[in-house]
Amino acid sequence: MATIELVVPRLGESVIEVTITKWLKNEGELIAAEEPLAEIATDKVDSEIVSTASGRLVKKLYKEGDVVAVGKAYAVVESEAAASSGPGMPPADSPLPAEKPVAEAVSINEPPATSEIQDGHAEEIPSSARYYSPLVRSIAQQEGLTFKELDSISGTGKGDRLTKQDILDYISRRKSGESPSLQSVSPSIRSEPVQPVFETGEDRIVEMDRVRQLIASHMLKSVQTSPHVTSFIEVDMGRIVDWREKNKDGFLKKYGEKLTFTPIFIEAIAKAIRDYPMVNVSVDGTKIIVHSKVNIGMAVALPSNNLIVPVVRNSGNLNLLGITKAVNDLANRARNNKLVPDEIAGGTISLTNLGSFGTIMGTPIINQPQTAIIAVGAIKKRVVVIESPQGDMIGIRPVMICSITFDHRVIDGSLGGQFLNRLAQYLEQFDNTQTI
Repeated sequence: MATIELVVPRLGESVIEVTITKWLKNEGELIAAEEPLAEIATDKVDSEIVSTASGRLVKKLYKEGDVVAVGKAYAVVESEAAASSGPGMPPADSPLPAEKPVAEAVSINEPPATSEIQDGHAEEIPSSARYYSPLVRSIAQQEGLTFKELDSISGTGKGDRLTKQDILDYISRRKSGESPSLQSVSPSIRSEPVQPVFETGEDRIVEMDRVRQLIASHMLKSVQTSPHVTSFIEVDMGRIVDWREKNKDGFLKKYGEKLTFTPIFIEAIAKAIRDYPMVNVSVDGTKIIVHSKVNIGMAVALPSNNLIVPVVRNSGNLNLLGITKAVNDLANRARNNKLVPDEIAGGTISLTNLGSFGTIMGTPIINQPQTAIIAVGAIKKRVVVIESPQGDMIGIRPVMICSITFDHRVIDGSLGGQFLNRLAQYLEQFDNTQTI
């Protein structure tokens, strides 16, 4: 028999190492190809790694809690096969047959040359954010499956992972003429396990889960790194509220997705950054890095009461429909633990919507290495003074308090205030005649 070293697969460009949190097999046990072998954690998301060979696990090269670099061997399997993959097996990042899958972002700077621009669709490369093992990719390639088909198959592996048996069952049903029933199995929602609670008289001690520890460390580092300053402004949300109320039902019917305020906020932030690019920066020692792309992170609350910040990339190049689809996709997959590490990396500025919890204002902590974060509060009807050419009058308007917390090392009150005022202008002057 041959011995095969199993290596940590590439999990995203931003991930260079993983922590083995739990072994799922003991030394001496048999394991099948594509069977989960260990649970792992990165500084961004949790996942699992599967064996790329069938055989007997003869040696674990690391203990639980050890850190392993991507591409390094972490276990040894004794197998009758001479290698974990045949000569015809494609690498993990090889493309499947080309297809135009579900619509994603729409570029307004580089619109597609076809009539698809009218429907808010742009051509897409054949790829997927979901992780597929080399074995699953090989089977899919041999059977001519596209990423769109793979993405629609419910997985029985942990975290909705697609296993070898899942794809073989799908192919069997498809060949027999049966409806594949792609979503017959509800995707599993993975959250941190309940932590032990220790009773000490009247008080309770709850151990932080790993994600909460990471958040705590990141927030503490941010406060220690950046002198935080927060400015506030009131925004008349009347035009936006009226427009959303008129369009939300039609949008849901047309696209099957909810129309929230978040994409409108992101669009306005991207526009304001075009006017004040020095807000979209980060600090490297004594150097200021002015980012050419506007990658807006949006804070998403998880079922576990933790927080994650997926990134809407190239927000400045997307129209409102593109941003809406990206926001809904990222938020849904964040809550179902289906994000990949690269989707929560590379943000240049962040948005947190405090209003979804009824909060009217806040002073959030900067998401390092960014230098600014926007907070939007709940939209409340208030009695306000309305200025008009005919004179001032009293009226009831939907008002929102918006804030920017910025790094005073590189953003002064003047720049922060001008940016915030421009953001408010874009929101108040929202085109409420547009269609989506």
